[in-house]
Amino acid sequence: MTVKERLLHAARQLIAEKGWGAVSTRVLAERAGVGPGVVHYHFDSLHALLVRASVQALRAAVDGLTQVLDEVDDPQEALAALLAALDEHDEPQELFTETLLAATRDDALRRAVADVLADFRRTLAGWLAAHDVPTPEATAAVLAAAVDGVLLHRTLTPDLTRGTVVPVLARVLR
Repeated sequence: MTVKERLLHAARQLIAEKGWGAVSTRVLAERAGVGPGVVHYHFDSLHALLVRASVQALRAAVDGLTQVLDEVDDPQEALAALLAALDEHDEPQELFTETLLAATRDDALRRAVADVLADFRRTLAGWLAAHDVPTPEATAAVLAAAVDGVLLHRTLTPDLTRGTVVPVLARVLR
């Protein structure tokens, strides 16, 4: 793993563990096993590093969800598969929660996160349209928001499982 990759990996871990605002250059460098000056050698700022790390993780998760859709044919099955993929993703859900919260206060991060989510909604809407789900764009927007909400709530209520969520959200698809 390159130094840059170690920094990005450490940033993702620390955002999930401590929260966006608690990550300092010193703590990040220590976690990555490098000197603090190396952070600014590879990135313009700590903020730029945190944005890149979190958006990369979000993009990887969304890209994985897009691949999941290619493997299913039924809308309810798709919903279950999407939630399963999120459960099995390498990054902790706290990383995504912290990123969404930070995006409410940071315009650059908000735009980057919005782009990733818009790409996913477009892909989901296309899949829904191909499977004859009515109002695919609106349905994709509501489902994406609902899944985001489920992820946020799971940080407080871990027993909000796929088995509970899928039947309820599947009603939206009918």
